[in-house]
Amino acid sequence: MTPISNPNQRISSIDLVKGLAMLIMALDHVRDYVHASAFLFDPADPEQTTLAIFFTRWVTHFCAPAFSFLAGLSAFMIGKRKPKNELSGFLLKRGLWLVVIELTVINFGWLFDFSFGIILLQVIWSLGISMIVLAGLVYLPRKVILIFSLILIFGHNLLDPISLDNSIAWALFHKLNIFMLSENLMFVVGYPIIPWIAVMSLGFCFGDFYDKSVDSSKRRQRFNMIGIGAIILFVVLRWTNVYGDPVLFQQYDSPGQDLVSFLNPTKYPPSLFFLLMTLGGTLLLLANSEKWKGKLVDFICTFGRVPFFFYIIHIYLIHLIAIGLATLTGFEWEINMVLAAWGAIENPIPGYGFPLWVVYVVWISVILVLFPLCKKFDSYKQSNKDKWWLSYF
Repeated sequence: MTPISNPNQRISSIDLVKGLAMLIMALDHVRDYVHASAFLFDPADPEQTTLAIFFTRWVTHFCAPAFSFLAGLSAFMIGKRKPKNELSGFLLKRGLWLVVIELTVINFGWLFDFSFGIILLQVIWSLGISMIVLAGLVYLPRKVILIFSLILIFGHNLLDPISLDNSIAWALFHKLNIFMLSENLMFVVGYPIIPWIAVMSLGFCFGDFYDKSVDSSKRRQRFNMIGIGAIILFVVLRWTNVYGDPVLFQQYDSPGQDLVSFLNPTKYPPSLFFLLMTLGGTLLLLANSEKWKGKLVDFICTFGRVPFFFYIIHIYLIHLIAIGLATLTGFEWEINMVLAAWGAIENPIPGYGFPLWVVYVVWISVILVLFPLCKKFDSYKQSNKDKWWLSYF
């Protein structure tokens, strides 16, 4: 890829990684709604899972860190065309918009619960809050933002021993937790904001690598160096169990179980190990995909150019498919609309679910069904860049 000369030029490798993250994320969500074992045990439990189930889950670990990082990088590029006050205002408004959409449209899509008896704070919430924080950080010197990001990423596991199980505020910052606010209202904090805010601000700092003065070969070299270094550091720290994750690596009776334990650092919130592993891989992909071309690349990039649009509609489609599958296999889906308390309680339809191969068939079907819609919306965005509201989708 040649150095960027036009600040409005899209960088295909960024769209590619975004699109790949969205598609892999959809695999995880299909598994949540369709796979029988998803309701019986943690797919990353070394004592119960299989390697096929584990790696179906493991590959999706890269999605949220990659997208949060790239959201920060994209914010930097937007800032090249706007003064800081306009960039800050945009990030603030978009962040608030994402939080509102999480609590309404997306929560309903997950649950189909007309009473809104469960409030889920998940990835879109974390992206929204991270943008709000970044709206303030953009006024600081780039080195200060980088130091802030690295301190949170490398140091937040020092907070792990703090146990405030009844504190909603602490859950919002650093501990996954579930609270019963009333008899009929459950509050689930799935994505505490530390260190997600630092992942996005780190991505913002990496925007400098895409300046037109930086040759693409030098960018690739630096990304490869940082990515490989992050993964080596992950392997060394994970093996020694010195610091970086509240759940230690354990050795079992089989190499397969050892591998599952080793590659399963904590995601909620993401530990230092988790971020070294996933962001290291993301940087390697960014480094080496700039010259990739072809129909498959174009196909994936389409989703990367309309990620928020895809995110919303894919949740509704997968949930509707789950209802259809439950109906076809003789289950009374009306009881809880299939997983109306998804992720919070045990499976409300005992016996429902399908083998892993069905998960992959449904996943591919979802992608193929949504591609024409995403392509059409992408074309509409490209033809209507003057419409301000499209920047929120």
